[in-house]
This record gives sequence, structure tokens and C-alpha cells, in this order.
Amino acid sequence: MGKNQSGKLAEPWHATAVSLPLPARELFPILHQQVNGQPLIYLDNAATTQKPLSVLDASRSYYESMNANIHRGTHALARAATAAYEDARKTVAAHLGCSDPDELIFTSGCTDAINLAAYCLSASLQPGDEILLSTLEHHSNIVPWQMACERSGALLKVIPCDENGVLDQEAFRSLLSERTKVLALGWISNAFGTVHPIVEMIAAAHQFGTIVLIDAAQAVPHLTIDVKTLGCDLLAFSGHKVYAPTGIGALWGKRELLEKLPPYRGGGEMIKEVSFSVTTYNEIPFKYEAGTPNIEGAIALAAAVNFVDSIGKNDISHYETELIRAAEKELQQIDGARLFGPDDRCGALSFAIDGVHAYDLGTFLDQMGVAVRTGHHCCQPLMARFGISGTTRASFALYNTLEEIAAFGNATRRAVRMLR
Repeated sequence: MGKNQSGKLAEPWHATAVSLPLPARELFPILHQQVNGQPLIYLDNAATTQKPLSVLDASRSYYESMNANIHRGTHALARAATAAYEDARKTVAAHLGCSDPDELIFTSGCTDAINLAAYCLSASLQPGDEILLSTLEHHSNIVPWQMACERSGALLKVIPCDENGVLDQEAFRSLLSERTKVLALGWISNAFGTVHPIVEMIAAAHQFGTIVLIDAAQAVPHLTIDVKTLGCDLLAFSGHKVYAPTGIGALWGKRELLEKLPPYRGGGEMIKEVSFSVTTYNEIPFKYEAGTPNIEGAIALAAAVNFVDSIGKNDISHYETELIRAAEKELQQIDGARLFGPDDRCGALSFAIDGVHAYDLGTFLDQMGVAVRTGHHCCQPLMARFGISGTTRASFALYNTLEEIAAFGNATRRAVRMLR
């Protein structure tokens, strides 16, 4: 993504395609296999990414050398595990441009992080307050806010999009008011790859005192993140989208907001003192991390962001743009192919082909070793907006190659000939 020297996102987004050899592919063991007798071509990265050796080694090393519960033990393994876990917090916080690691809460993923935020914020909502979402949201950034509305009496409002899957900025500004208490917005659409102008949208929402949460699940793998430059109040993401294991993610939040909100879950670690008459809660981030956390996951997440940083987000985003442009050209050769989303899409390319059902196409591609995603991509309201039940989605990562994109195009054309 285009960025200036301060790390601020250039709006609108226009990445420059450059050739970049990435030897990192050799560091992903799972890619070196065959599926149905064909070399695996993995183009389902928006669903989950594969894991490099450094991440696999970090997971294994934790269990082999320091497996113990954290924060409460005085023995050597507990001290080592605690230090590694808190070092991981510092690493992940720094990756987000956060200078205060206490603002970084480990969660089980982006869904858990958004649920945490929605639950805690709902305590301060009143009937008639409004929560603003967009048409392009993943279900994980819809359902928790519907639940918050049910608990509080708040109302849900939705920003519409145009025929290119781009948010209507005039409509967005008309929906903002003093009643808008929360704006919860995905930075990049997992379905269409649309990149929203979130810097401007955050600033506009803050004029009304609105709390802004950014769902960065699809942004963290591709873009440089600087929460201070963005200006958002909360930001959530999943580790497994950025080469880390499943079951780990994070919620970043401004200290003053996190200190003000109530806890999410009760249990060990999130308390200072407990009696049957009263309990006092711990400081952040521990106030939101009840129970034994995913220690190994946090350590492996730190290894994953270190791996990404060793390559560089700018180089990754430029390279992935080249892959997307190549995939677009392959699909544009097919009669009846319809590409969804704007031209400057990021990370994912959704398409439909006249006369071919997405599920059939995905099944046929799998027989040729090509892994894509089909269906509504947990974005049923967006699919309804376009009058479709789903799409086929190819999504890209730093280990994909132009040769794979060419093979994907050939396989898709062959599938269309067979299925029409």
C-alpha cells in the first residue's frame, strides 16, 4: 500500500507493482507437496496463511524448553515462559506501531477481540445510541454488534457501497451524528479486497466523539500498521492470517479507553484480590486476559511478525499487487467472467463466471491442485447487496508465484470448458 515517510496511508490506495524474488517460499514446508497428483497451489490465504519454519520452530521450542504457566510461578520454567510471553507482547505491539505494550491484549483471534470490544462497550450504550458498520463487513464484525444492540437498545446503521464494492463516503458522513457511539469498520474487505480510506473515516467519526474499532484481520498481512497514525481507538486482528498459528490474535486499544471499560471475562489473572464479598480487578492488559492464555500462540505470533518484518511490508504489498494484476489478466481472458471489487483491490480477488457455479469451480480446481475459497465468505449481507449467493475467491501471500498464477488461469479455463 502507498505510504509516506511517516507511515501514514496514502489515500486513495495505489500500490506500485514491482518484481520481487521471494526466497521465503522455501521456508514453508507445507507448500512442497502434491494434491490429487498435482503440485499444491495455495490461493486461500485470506482464510488462513501457511506457517514458515521460524514460526513452527517457535511453537516447538516453547513446548520443548519452557512449557509452564506464566506470571504466578517462581521456578525457572515459569520465569522463562513469562519472559517469552511478555516479550511477545512487546514485539506484537511494536509491529502495530504501539509504544505501550500494556495496550496490547492477547485474544484467541480477531473474532474474540471484536466480541471483547462489543461486550465491554455495550455497558455504556443507551437506547437510541447508534453503532455504524459497513455493507462489506465479515460476520465477525456484524453479529457481536447486533448482540450489543440487543443488550443495550442501541440501533445498528449500515454504510452502503456502490457497484464496485466501494463505500459511499457521502452516505457515511450523512449517517454520522452525536448518536453514533461506535464505528466498527473492516480495513480491507475479506470478500472483495476493497481498501477503505480509514484515516479520513476515523477522523470524521472522531468529530462526533465516536469510538472507532478497526477490524484489521485482512490488513495486518499486507499493510504497514501504525495505530498512532491511524488514530483509531481499538484495532483487532488474527494471527493465523499473518503466518502465525490459529487460536491467537490481539486487540489493541488506547490506554484511557481500556482502563475505563469493564472486564470481559472473570477468573484468574484478571484480578488483584478476591473475596466472597468483593473483587478488585487487575491493571491492563491483565484485566482482559482471564485464565491461562495461549502462551505458545503468543510466542509464535511474535515469531510471525518478526518474519514479516524481516522481509518488509512495502516489498510484500508490492509483490502481492503484481500477483493480483496477473490473476486479473488470467480471468479477463474468460468469457462471462465477472470480477468483484475495485481495481485497486488488496489481498483477494473474487469472481464469478456465467453458467458455472462457484462450488463446482472450486471442486474442479482442487482436482488440479489449486486451493481457492468458494461461497459467501462470511459476508452474506454483501452477497445479498450484489444479488449473488457467493463467489470464487483467490487470495494471495508472499510465497505465491507468477508461475502459480498462470497455472491457476489455465486450470480455471479448463474447468470452465468442462463445466459449461
